Amino acid sequence: MKRQNLISCLVCTLGFAVYAHSQAVPTASRTGALQIGGGFSYAKPDYTETAIKGASAYSTFDLTKHLGAEADIHVVSISTPDRVGENSYLIGPRYVFNEKHFSPYAKVLAGLGEIKFNFATMPASSTTTFVYALGAGLDVQVTHNINIRPIDFEYQQWPTFKPHGLSPYVITVGAAYVFH
Repeated sequence: MKRQNLISCLVCTLGFAVYAHSQAVPTASRTGALQIGGGFSYAKPDYTETAIKGASAYSTFDLTKHLGAEADIHVVSISTPDRVGENSYLIGPRYVFNEKHFSPYAKVLAGLGEIKFNFATMPASSTTTFVYALGAGLDVQVTHNINIRPIDFEYQQWPTFKPHGLSPYVITVGAAYVFH
């Protein structure tokens, strides 16, 4: 009886394997692709004159051929000569212009920003505030599952930061793995 059940399961599995084979959808029309990546960020903090550097992580999800969502984390408080760092945690929609292996995009993001102070004359402190950003960039498909991000630019607004708000910009270069 056990042998008969095993043979039946094997025949069913092999029989349904034919239906599991399907044709790939062209990259430009593919939806549901998840991209997770990281990179190096350079920022002008608008709080000091000195540029700061750090790391970024990002994720995108394509809802349609052109519309998707992006989430960014910028930890730009790693190399801070003036001991002032800015971290941001943003999410929002993006519009992608697909052209073969090149995907330029525009995005609008909102979330939280954290400015960190670590002056020698006072204890370390931080302040968290609302942030929104306008951005654009380019993803380049290198292989089926690897994208390079040679440029990503965000112009951020921190309107509730006292007394007059902040307007930093962040430039990121990186790479991502794409799950199809």
